Amino acid sequence: MIGQDDILQTIEMLQNEHLDVRAVTMGLDLFDCTDRNIDTVCSMAREKIIRHGVPLLEACRQISRRYGIPIVNKRIAVSPIANVLAGHGIDDFIKFAHVMDEAAGEAGMDIIGGYSALVQKGMTNADKALIETLPVVLSETSRVCASVNAASTKAGINVDALLLLGQIWLDTAQRTAHADGFGCAKLSVFANMPEDNPFMAGAYKGIGEPETVINIGVSGPGVVKRAIERLRARNASCDLGSVAEEIKSTAFRVTRCGELIGREVAQAIGAQFGIVDLSLAPTPAIGDSVGEIFEAMGISAIGGPGTTAALAMLNDAVKKGGAFASSSVGGLSGAFIPVAEDSTLARAVETGSLSLEKLEAMTSVCSVGLDMIVLPGDTTAETLTGIAMDELAIGVINRKTTSVRLIPVPGKSVGDRAVFGGLFGESPIMQIQCPASPDFVRMGGRIPAPLTSLNN
Repeated sequence: MIGQDDILQTIEMLQNEHLDVRAVTMGLDLFDCTDRNIDTVCSMAREKIIRHGVPLLEACRQISRRYGIPIVNKRIAVSPIANVLAGHGIDDFIKFAHVMDEAAGEAGMDIIGGYSALVQKGMTNADKALIETLPVVLSETSRVCASVNAASTKAGINVDALLLLGQIWLDTAQRTAHADGFGCAKLSVFANMPEDNPFMAGAYKGIGEPETVINIGVSGPGVVKRAIERLRARNASCDLGSVAEEIKSTAFRVTRCGELIGREVAQAIGAQFGIVDLSLAPTPAIGDSVGEIFEAMGISAIGGPGTTAALAMLNDAVKKGGAFASSSVGGLSGAFIPVAEDSTLARAVETGSLSLEKLEAMTSVCSVGLDMIVLPGDTTAETLTGIAMDELAIGVINRKTTSVRLIPVPGKSVGDRAVFGGLFGESPIMQIQCPASPDFVRMGGRIPAPLTSLNN
């Protein structure tokens, strides 16, 4: 059993190193709100979101004060809306998305996720309707996040869905051109999307999850960076094995802290505790960067030789430490490399050491994928689809989660910057060395599941 004294000592030791609970996310089932009448669905969903969201907000405030650790975001992730609204049309989906947005605001939630469709093997009419509404929904709501699972190791890659999404990215960017295409930052497209992820934009309440469940995202890039710096200051001749051990020990302590917070929140509101996700999710703040961890390890130019190995070691050590600390580790749990949200990574793009191609290679060993990638506004839909196909193929073949958050910025090109503000940060526009091959991409269909899927 986890000892509270041990965890409280950990919090006190790390409180000045950007350790925080990045997200407390409640998974909330909405299948009991389904009805053929959209007004009935909206009314029941609004009531349920507010009824569960208000106590969650208060519990987070009280527990944050009690233990002195910040809880940055309070969120709700609902059942996949494409399933909840099966049988409804485009106008009903848009109406429901506005209700989600308003209800989350009334409950005091920062974000609501689950405007989602799972289309890895094909699209239902409801799946297609949801995807087609994304430009309107993501431009007209402030809190709604969307996700699409377009590939899996068991099903392969649904290229038809990615072709549709290629145009959706462009349309969404145009509708939010005044904000540098920011609507696209609220859409993640996945391979092997986890059901218990507390991080947006990809969080939704999985089909196999409880009625209400609390999933915790604890993030501490600054904690890991400082731990490595202290180690190297104590022992200038330490080897990489020692660095990995220090990361693992730090991840162990941070995971214990996250589980305490998660269990207390769940108990306070009568929900089940799900998982703690120890993902090193950076922010634009100095000292809260995964890129700075690379620099603390000795990587002088992020994107240069050794960067992928450093990320692989970091990701593995985080997972080992978390798994030893808790039997409830889940979600993604590793290192994120969202370019716009990490000031050090964005600077590496600006200096030219970190390219789109190197980022793709790095995603083969990290927890997510091509995240918060800012691209020229004249990028074609086929090129966006091709980038997504490549990234999701890494996840499918390697039986891991990968995703893309691509942001084509209308009216801007390589050399310009996109500025989103807050936790979303800013980034120079990344260069695409070669456009996609339209003849290949437009063939569509489904890339079959790999042989590794036959593991029963």
